[in-house]
Amino acid sequence: MSPKIVLKKLLQRDGHSYTKTFTVANTSWKNLDKHPSQSPTMNQTNCTDPKAEFQYYLFPSIYILALIIGLPGNLVALYVFTVRISPRTAFSVYISNLAAADIIILCMLPLRIHYHLHENEWEFGDFACQLTGTLYYANIYMSICFMTCICVDRYMATVHPHTYLRMRNPKWSLLVSVALWCFGGVAILVFILMGPLERGDDHSCFENFATREWNDRLRTYSIVSLVFGSLMPSVIILVCYPLAAKRISMIGTKTAQKAVKVIYTILAITLFCFLPHHVVYLLHLLQRLEVIQNCTVRTSIYNARRVTMALITLNTCLDPVLYYITTSHFRWEHLKRTWLWGIVSRRRGVYTISSDLNEIIPPVQRIL
Repeated sequence: MSPKIVLKKLLQRDGHSYTKTFTVANTSWKNLDKHPSQSPTMNQTNCTDPKAEFQYYLFPSIYILALIIGLPGNLVALYVFTVRISPRTAFSVYISNLAAADIIILCMLPLRIHYHLHENEWEFGDFACQLTGTLYYANIYMSICFMTCICVDRYMATVHPHTYLRMRNPKWSLLVSVALWCFGGVAILVFILMGPLERGDDHSCFENFATREWNDRLRTYSIVSLVFGSLMPSVIILVCYPLAAKRISMIGTKTAQKAVKVIYTILAITLFCFLPHHVVYLLHLLQRLEVIQNCTVRTSIYNARRVTMALITLNTCLDPVLYYITTSHFRWEHLKRTWLWGIVSRRRGVYTISSDLNEIIPPVQRIL
């Protein structure tokens, strides 16, 4: 049973004094004094606020790993696919934008590492919290959108090659990318201009939002991001990649078999990082909408959300691997010698990938 707090209110009526007693669940007392009607604990359930102390070690560990591996990998990918690839293709455009979104996420991590190492005590002010939090979460969804674009591009190339050849002009992928960035930029700008968010805990950053903030500002954003940033991309990836693998497997050659294995590897990595987040985010939304009210379930959702947020950040480490094993522009060799998976062979200024990792075709030029 959660702790109780007894409040007494002095009433004046007909010249007499009365004392009225209220009993409520214990909550964040500092914020209750400022906004007594905003406490998420009081308004929704009598559950105590979950802590999940393991997050103080989990997040910094994952974030540091992401910075060490993901930052150089994405910087290299951004350089290669933006500067070194010629001619540009729809695939290289999406890869460049995915790398850019991952880099923005990674640039937000140092402050978040400090935040979690200090047990979720934010020390950099409300504006820095809102800016870094908005950029972090917005670019997670930008990353998901660009991964979905890559999936659709690969699907069209394998399942509908004739249509793909007619539509492979990179200007279309540039238009899609610009539209996604504009939509994300407008959403970020509007969110920031609406002012700082009230939280149930004065020291937290971009979590434990007060009930009024959830109802007035976050509910719409959360539903839109769930539908267009989670559910739709998941359906597209779960449908398109298996269809592409099925079409390739019909060829029956060893090269095709290797390509199928690569596709399922990509699918497994994507589902490992993103699908748990999407499922838990749906449960989190149902919790905030008070569909789920059981205290034990709510605590489990909170803990699971910590883990899935770490997994989705870990994807920034795995994206560089996806860049190189999915592209039709690179040939990789010396798999065991370098984490970049490769020596790149160049012919007439166009990079190609060999399905046989042991095959070496001169001339060979090292990009890195």
